[in-house]
Amino acid sequence: MNVRHTTLDDLPTVMKIFERARRFMVDSGNPNQWGKTNWPPEDLIRSDIAAGKSFVCVDGDEIVGTFYYDFGADVEPTYRKIFDGAWKNSSAYGVVHRLASSGTRRGVGEFCLMWALNLSGHLRVDTHGDNKVLQHLLGKLGFEHCGTIFVVQDDAPRLAYEKFLVTT
Repeated sequence: MNVRHTTLDDLPTVMKIFERARRFMVDSGNPNQWGKTNWPPEDLIRSDIAAGKSFVCVDGDEIVGTFYYDFGADVEPTYRKIFDGAWKNSSAYGVVHRLASSGTRRGVGEFCLMWALNLSGHLRVDTHGDNKVLQHLLGKLGFEHCGTIFVVQDDAPRLAYEKFLVTT
């Protein structure tokens, strides 16, 4: 598998992946994170593409996953306030949002998260409390639960996770 920037030509496939991900979330006990608002909207994905922050995971010629990635100091405004805990590291960090898989290949989520972690060396991710699938994956990959954050899209709390690579 490889990761590359999303193009506008990829948009129909990416939106189908999000549609499939919403169904998967409902089926796995997470109907509220994306389902009630038909998240994410196409105009947001178009904006992500234009900003160079939308990526696809490709296996051969097939797009098998998609996600948002950004990196910088204080790059995610909703991470400024964390409740019931604290971030472990205050250095510049990468953030992954809107991670979704086509369901046609195993390990896409892990591949994308590790790509982002290896690129940034310090990664933060958040997810809905009902998203047990992502919580399990983050735990498997050694991400630490750091507390709770709130997003602007709705009032449901999000579990905040962080991992950074230790250099010796």
